[in-house]
Amino acid sequence: MVASRGRKNYNRSKETMEKQGGGDMNEAVEILRQWAQQMQEYDFVPWERLPEIDLYMDQVITYMDRQLGSFQDAPKNKLLTSSMINNYVKDKVLERPQQKKYSKEHLAMLTIICMLKPVLAIPDVASLLHYLLDNESKEAVYTAFCDSQSAAFSEICQRVLETSEQGESALVRLAAVLSIEANVRRTAAERIVRELVSREQAATETKTSKKPAKLPKTVK
Repeated sequence: MVASRGRKNYNRSKETMEKQGGGDMNEAVEILRQWAQQMQEYDFVPWERLPEIDLYMDQVITYMDRQLGSFQDAPKNKLLTSSMINNYVKDKVLERPQQKKYSKEHLAMLTIICMLKPVLAIPDVASLLHYLLDNESKEAVYTAFCDSQSAAFSEICQRVLETSEQGESALVRLAAVLSIEANVRRTAAERIVRELVSREQAATETKTSKKPAKLPKTVK
């Protein structure tokens, strides 16, 4: 009788734990749904609404925190710091500021750099930006980037929302699929940048270095 009663209590406790666990999972699914709905509607600040007044470093950090806050996995994991900005300038990924002030062009390029650096190495980001900016204006590059980012988020978030209706197991499988897709796309992006963009830039630099030096004018 004692064993039987103990087994019943165990089964009752197990059912309670399963219900509680199910509640936690349902809550997690709802949180994911809210996140997906929020990110579907997220847009970067358009070019015409970027600050017209040049900003000092601390102002840049504050502004970019607001611009990129939705993409930080934790408050302590900053996507941008003053040291990072200085390194980007040093490595010629970002143009040098004028009198320690950063323009809207700097803010636009910093947004792109911060979004690309989890995918591409900084030298590859630099090569990609230099190539694009050789052919288009900063405004055009930034606008195209924002449009592509918004479209990609809309498509992925819609997949999350549709999959969430099938439950947590389906969402976990989707996470695996998205991880595989992300890896394949990253590999393809790296290959394109390194084979085409970097090679063309190297060829351009070689041509420039081979230009004959101008002879001084002969004094008659």
